[in-house]
Amino acid sequence: MTEQPWSYRSTSGHLAGAVLAGYKVEATDGSIGKVDKHSDVVDDAYLVVDTGVWIFGKEVLLPAGLVSRIDAEERKIYVDASREQVKKSPEFHREPHLGDATYRQRLGLYYGPGGPLA
Repeated sequence: MTEQPWSYRSTSGHLAGAVLAGYKVEATDGSIGKVDKHSDVVDDAYLVVDTGVWIFGKEVLLPAGLVSRIDAEERKIYVDASREQVKKSPEFHREPHLGDATYRQRLGLYYGPGGPLA
């Protein structure tokens, strides 16, 4: 994860304004689902990933800083986290958490320095 968890890395291949909904998301050890919603807002960029049958009925919020690479041709996004790390992330519920600064801070700590990805 980068020092700025809520911003895409300059090396990720992210293009501002690109529509990422429907892209498959790949962890370091396999697929975790598809992008359902995303944000490009500066310092508040994220992906909401529908995990489908992998974690039945669950969505996860991933800070944009986890994105290592976007392959527009394959419609895939690669993140620097394992499936297990994503599965163990703080539970996400769209309505209460999407705009919640406290939840974002907790998630940033989980994926940031000192968290399981450090």
